[in-house]
Amino acid sequence: SAVVTTWEISVYDLAFKPDGSQLIIAAGLRVLVYDATDGSIIQPLKGHKDIVYCVAYAKDGKRFASGSADKSIIIWTSKLEGILKYTHNDSIQCVAYNPVTHQLASCSSGDFGLWSPEQKSVNKHKVSSKITCCGWTNDGQYLALGMMNGVVSIRNKNGEEKVKIERPGGSSSPIWSIAWNPSKDEHNDILAVADWGQKLSFYQLSGKQIGKDRTLTYDPCCVGYFSKGEYIVMGGSDKQASLYTKDGVRLGTIGEQNSWVWTCRVKPDSNFVVLGCQDGTIACYQLIFSTVHGLYKDRYAYRDSMTDVIVQHLITEQKVRIKCRELVKKIAIYRNRLAIQLPEKILIYELYSDDSSDMHYRVKEKICRKFECNLLVVCSQHIILCQEKRLQCLSFNSVREKEWVMESLIRYIKVIGGPPGREGLLVGLKNGAVSTPRRSILTQSNHRSGSHAHMSEPNANSVAWNTQCEDMLCFSGNGYLNIKASNFPVHQQKMQGFMVGYNGSKIFCLHVYSMSAVEVPQSAPMYQYLERKMFKEAYQIACLGVTDSDWRDLATEALEGLDFETAKKAFIRIRDLRYLELINSIEERKKRGENDNDLFLADVYAYQGKFHEAARLYKRTGHESRALSMYTDLRMFDYAKEFVGVTDPKSSRMLMTKQADWAKSSKEPRAAAEMYLSAGEHLKAIDIIGEHGWADMLIDIARKLDKAEREPLAKCALHFKRLKHHGYASETYSKMGDLKALVHLHVETRHWEEAFSLVEKHPQFKNDVFVPYAQWLAENDRFEEAQKAFHKAGLQNEAVKVLEQLTQNAVVENRFNDAGYYYWMLSMQCLDIAKGKIEEQRGEMLKKFERFQHLAELYHVYRSIQRYTDEPFSSHMPDTLFNICRFLLNNLTKDMPPGISKVNTLYALAKQSRQLGAYKLARYAYEKLQELHIPSRFQESTELGSLTIRSKPFHDKEDLIEGMMCYRCSTNNPLLNNHGSVCINCRQPFIYCASSYDVLPLVQFYLEEDISDEDALSLIDLEVPHTDQRAARWQDIDNGDLQSLRMDEGLDDEEEDPFTAKMSFEQGGSNFVPVKVSRSVLRAMSRRDVLIKRWPRPLKWEYFRSLLPEVSITMCPTCFKMFHSEDYELLVLQHNCCPYCRRPIDEPN
Repeated sequence: SAVVTTWEISVYDLAFKPDGSQLIIAAGLRVLVYDATDGSIIQPLKGHKDIVYCVAYAKDGKRFASGSADKSIIIWTSKLEGILKYTHNDSIQCVAYNPVTHQLASCSSGDFGLWSPEQKSVNKHKVSSKITCCGWTNDGQYLALGMMNGVVSIRNKNGEEKVKIERPGGSSSPIWSIAWNPSKDEHNDILAVADWGQKLSFYQLSGKQIGKDRTLTYDPCCVGYFSKGEYIVMGGSDKQASLYTKDGVRLGTIGEQNSWVWTCRVKPDSNFVVLGCQDGTIACYQLIFSTVHGLYKDRYAYRDSMTDVIVQHLITEQKVRIKCRELVKKIAIYRNRLAIQLPEKILIYELYSDDSSDMHYRVKEKICRKFECNLLVVCSQHIILCQEKRLQCLSFNSVREKEWVMESLIRYIKVIGGPPGREGLLVGLKNGAVSTPRRSILTQSNHRSGSHAHMSEPNANSVAWNTQCEDMLCFSGNGYLNIKASNFPVHQQKMQGFMVGYNGSKIFCLHVYSMSAVEVPQSAPMYQYLERKMFKEAYQIACLGVTDSDWRDLATEALEGLDFETAKKAFIRIRDLRYLELINSIEERKKRGENDNDLFLADVYAYQGKFHEAARLYKRTGHESRALSMYTDLRMFDYAKEFVGVTDPKSSRMLMTKQADWAKSSKEPRAAAEMYLSAGEHLKAIDIIGEHGWADMLIDIARKLDKAEREPLAKCALHFKRLKHHGYASETYSKMGDLKALVHLHVETRHWEEAFSLVEKHPQFKNDVFVPYAQWLAENDRFEEAQKAFHKAGLQNEAVKVLEQLTQNAVVENRFNDAGYYYWMLSMQCLDIAKGKIEEQRGEMLKKFERFQHLAELYHVYRSIQRYTDEPFSSHMPDTLFNICRFLLNNLTKDMPPGISKVNTLYALAKQSRQLGAYKLARYAYEKLQELHIPSRFQESTELGSLTIRSKPFHDKEDLIEGMMCYRCSTNNPLLNNHGSVCINCRQPFIYCASSYDVLPLVQFYLEEDISDEDALSLIDLEVPHTDQRAARWQDIDNGDLQSLRMDEGLDDEEEDPFTAKMSFEQGGSNFVPVKVSRSVLRAMSRRDVLIKRWPRPLKWEYFRSLLPEVSITMCPTCFKMFHSEDYELLVLQHNCCPYCRRPIDEPN
């Protein structure tokens, strides 16, 4: 459509106000303002003295500008008042407003200016050629200028050139019009350039060309985009305006004129195009884009962007785009064929595969001819063209095979199927007739069997049968969709658009340009069939698509209607195994000849939870027992009792038992227990109460039970034990009179006091109490108490075993201090046991005593060496460590005790010997170390030591050797002795201080055979007259526990001592000759000079005489170890006990 206004003067430019309400036109010396809605002129504006060449409106709609050959620019407000005028040196060619900043670019033949309202002056920039056109990018950052010399110059907001595009024709193809694509969807800014080399080109902002030049058949004067950038309008010397795609594909003519078209513009956000011509004509056209589409079952093909075809699969929602790059005129689709008519040809596509969801099309045939037709239809091997009354059938090779002429205009054609090449057509004519050109095939059309239903629907605009269920149709109209099944009432729901197909549960609906598949649940018609108990038909409808709850309703209704086949299919759909099992069992029973429908229905009701209906039916069919078992299984005992009635005592008893059993397995155990108690089932009740730990309830039962009922009482007691209710358990056992169980209870619960008091009254349980008590004490590290307990139980061997085990553990864990202590305790234990044994066993125990005493001492000293080698700091003085190492090496036999390391001992000895000046001994230690496997941590130190020791003299310090003097024969002994801790000359054993391991000035002596320990003691205690003068020098300290010798001033005894005479022996003898003393010698001894180890029987006492009475020596009264008195006192203060046997200082001897 066109509105045409004509002036005698040329129209060079026009512009729309951004809201589309006004149109500004450059006509002669004036600027004309039109109302865009009705084409009436609002006002001509005067202000220019020469032809107005260009106009432009600001994006915000507040002002517009005009440029003229009089070299001036006038800025006008939207109220049509001129507010500013500025000039250039040449005539103005074009103006353009920045869409963002509203800066105005004005271009003349020699320069361009940039003006913004906040600036006083206009910034002008010279150019080398006449500017013909200009345009800003959408973001207002860049300005493109088109020039006469074929150059497009792209400038930034300050006018600096950023990109220069040179057209191949140069000045022979001047740029006449440019436009930026306004689309917001494009990723890049796209510039359309039209030049008088008769080319249309597209460029990116970077200057890179997009695609190839499009050749035109005329000189273009103007190029403009639609508001969304999807189409281009162009006009020029061909005296018409043409429509192009955004890629430059010509779609057709908009309007033809009698002279050149200088300008064309699209009204914002509309399909109106306005042209301005050389002869003064202004024409306005409205473009109408018709829908071009085709539908076959679930495939819908439609035109997009005028040159593309999109095929949409309505079920899977897949889409595929076919680019034709030419105007698409018609589309037809049928099965796997798709026909597209273009201006000069028809393309026929086919699907790659027969897959129903395949969307890949390929070109099968091209018919390169121009056809004029109203309708296009495609079949398997033909295309049908319709032009008014004529139908033509062409093969794909464009051979015309048939032609029909109808009596009226053809409005609609549909292929209704048939074998390939012989399909049937339905043709709808304008006069209301429906005709079929191939009658032989028409038998496929829907002749409904049976009676014909007639209905009138005043607003129906389309109707379709359901392709999957021939009893259903739907029709649309007036914004509603109507679904009709069989001869039931119509189901209605809202729907926008035009219904074009009905497939299963999907209805295809065309709304404006878009086709969509609307999912319509078929619930309404399904329920209509269910109401009539038409289960098979309802199932068919459900198969088209209903919800899960609809399926369940169908299944349930069919089951209650005893249509087991339909019910089974429906339950399979919702995967309900319970009901499927029921149906299977009913079918099996039917096969076996059962045919009582009431009984089947009773089972169905029971499954559905309609228990009372089921019970009534069971009763009616004579199956009361089933009803009873149903109620009891469901724990509905009240209903069951009601059902049975009071009459039947046997059933009532059975109910009672069942109820109790249920209560036990249910989540109400207290009720269950009470029920069992009332039924006299004590054991079951006790089990339940015990399991749940209700002790109060349990003790009530135990107290009520008679003591003769031993089994329930025993169970009660067991539960009390498990629940740790010691008092209740002992009360129960006492009631039963089960003393042994009571003893075991006290032992298990560690209530020793009660156990002991019970043993006092009943000694036969002694072993049952003391053995576990001793084991418990031993486990809790209370060994001395454990020992006593084992003794009480008469199990000395057990005591030894426990201690041996603990000793072994201490050795393994390197707790050598504890190991020494445990061995000492073991030795004393053996001595204790030896007392009561017969002769042979006593000998064995005494051997053990000797061995354990020896081991105790070894571990006691090794503790110091281990601490020296393993810990960073040592608390011992070097000479103490030196003595300890020598003592240990002297006493180590061939079989090394476990845990004691010879390497550590030699290493410590080597280090201390070197420090104290015993260089010969250090060499010996290093040589011995070389023979052994040395740990890596000592390796370097040992190798270095054995090298550097060679620089030292090959002898030991004198005072060290003097320290090893024998107090019996005065021989200086070597520092290490092969014979052990005895003198090499007289074989007299050395007595060591148990803390510093110095040799003490003591000599052991023995009594002659006829003197007993008591005699010896009384003889020594006799004060002989000649010792009176010495009494002043001695101070005797005897506090009952400790025996100490101390001298006040050291005057030599000038008299001959009879003991020294006894000490002499034959030189050179290899056997040890002990010192034996007679009564006279004993009488001559002072009590203060003698130390006695008073061993218990069967051991003999040991006697020691001090040869240096001024040296104060203390002996521990428990372990009989000798110490220098000051060492002992210090150690006792530190540890609060003897360092060797750990006897507390306050313990009486």
